[in-house]
Amino acid sequence: MKRLITLFIPLVLAVFFMSNKKVDRMPGNGQIDGPYVIYKNDKVYVNYIFDDNGVSKLKVDSVSQSQKESIKLTIATDKADITFEVALKKDLQNEKTDFSGENKMFVVSDIEGEFKAFRQLLQGNNIIDENFNWTFGNGHLVLTGDFVDRGTLVTEVLWLIYSLEEKAKTAGGYVHFILGNHEIMNLNNDLRYVHRKYMQSASLMNESYLNLYSDKTELGRWLRTKNVTEKIGNILFMHAGISDVVNYMELPVSKINKLVRPFYSDTTFNYKDPKVEILYSDLGPFWYRGYYGKQKPAITQIDSTLSFYRVKHIATGHTVVADTISVLFGGKLINTDVHHSKGHSEALLVEGKRFYRVGPTGERFLILE
Repeated sequence: MKRLITLFIPLVLAVFFMSNKKVDRMPGNGQIDGPYVIYKNDKVYVNYIFDDNGVSKLKVDSVSQSQKESIKLTIATDKADITFEVALKKDLQNEKTDFSGENKMFVVSDIEGEFKAFRQLLQGNNIIDENFNWTFGNGHLVLTGDFVDRGTLVTEVLWLIYSLEEKAKTAGGYVHFILGNHEIMNLNNDLRYVHRKYMQSASLMNESYLNLYSDKTELGRWLRTKNVTEKIGNILFMHAGISDVVNYMELPVSKINKLVRPFYSDTTFNYKDPKVEILYSDLGPFWYRGYYGKQKPAITQIDSTLSFYRVKHIATGHTVVADTISVLFGGKLINTDVHHSKGHSEALLVEGKRFYRVGPTGERFLILE
C-alpha cells in the first residue's frame, strides 16, 4: 500500500552573493522572494531576497522573540509597484474540523503559485479589495489545497492566505486552508515540483529547502495547524477525495485530521498505524484520483460518503477534468481544479442553495440549484 516516492532534486544552483547594503523594501524595490520568518534561539530572523542588477541578494532583519508582534512583513505581488503588509499572528492553533452551515462560500483550489490568477479571482468577485483587505463580510473562503509548487509566487500566495485569515475573522467570516498533496510534499521533503527559484533562495540563506517550512519557521508552524478535510455545512471538502477503502474505515473528519497531522513532516514514509498508511497512500484524501479516472466510482461509493458524513455534496480539487468547474453525479460531486496557469481560472461560489462557477471578472454561471 505504501506509496513509493523517488525524489529528483536539482543539484545545480546558481552562485549568489551576500549584500550588507541596507535595502529599502518599498514598492518597486525589486523584492523577488520572501519573507522567510525563521526562529533561532531567542531571535526572529526575517529574510528578504532582492534582485540587484541580475544578482540575487539577501537582506536579513532580526528582533528578539519578545518583540515579535512589532514585525510588519512587506509582501510583493504580481505587480511590481504594489505590495501589502502582514503582521505575525500572536499564536497558532490547530483548525476546527466541523463548521455549521454557511450561506456564502467561495471555493478555490490548485493555484500552484499563480498569484495573479488568485488575486484576480478574489478581487473580481469582491472577496478582497485592491488593497488586499477582506470585503466578503461573513462569507467563508475555502481553499482546497495545492497552492504551492510549480509557480514562481508561492511565498506571496501563502502570505496572502495567512493575512486574510485574521481579516476575515474580524468581519465575521473565515478562511479555510485545507492542505493538498503538494503542501504535504513540501513539508516532508518531496520536492519534485518545487520551482528552482526556491532552491536558490534556500541556498542563499544557507538553509535546506526543507528548513524553510520546518517547525522553526512561521509558515511551517502555520501549515502544521491546517486540516486535510473539513465539513462545512452540507459540503465535505478535501483536496482529492474519499476512496472506498477510507469509506470502509468510517473515520470522522476530526479523526482523519488527528491521524495525519503528526506525520506532515515525516520523511521516512514508514507509518506503523495501518490507518495512517492508508491515509498517506494513493487511497488517501489528499492523493486519491479515483473520482475522475477512466473507471468512474460507483454511485454507491459516493452515496456511502455522503451518508456517513451527513452531507449533500463533496468538493475536491487535485485532478483537472475540464476548463471549468465541473458538477458530477447530479451535483453530489463538484470538481474545482482548473488550469489557472493556462488562463482557465474559475472558482465555485455558493450562495444558499445556489452554486455558481465564477471567473476572474465576476461573471457567474449557475451550475446547481
